[in-house]
Amino acid sequence: MATITELKCAVRDTLESRGVLGQLKARIRAEVFSALDDQREARPPLSHENLLINELIREYLEFNQYRHTASVLTAESGQPDVPLDRQFLANELKVTEDASSKSVPLLYGLMCHFVNSSDTGGKVFLRGASLPAAAAAASNTGPGPGPGPGPDA
Repeated sequence: MATITELKCAVRDTLESRGVLGQLKARIRAEVFSALDDQREARPPLSHENLLINELIREYLEFNQYRHTASVLTAESGQPDVPLDRQFLANELKVTEDASSKSVPLLYGLMCHFVNSSDTGGKVFLRGASLPAAAAAASNTGPGPGPGPGPDA
């Protein structure tokens, strides 16, 4: 007769070999997060920029089959359960795609564009986004270049 320890090891090994153990652990984490999430605490409104960023991240997570991570992102951020239409997202980002780029998440295409850019003019100047007032107040640095001379100095 097998001991309890041997039985636990056999079950763990079986679940691991079937590829189920990682999924179960992720699902348990998502459920624990959900149970601990205090619904009484109001979340700041989901800004347009955060909606787009979250959608880029969700598309990346689902492409890489990080579905449980994507479900936690959706629950925690307040992102709509139904993903945004990819063409809508591309239009909002002012991105034009070719046939090959449509087979990977938009985030890959954006990364590829900036990493492989032949622009020799230097770095891209980023401007601060329009963050919700609560998020901007909570940040010490806030959006934008910060103190000191600006980019034109």
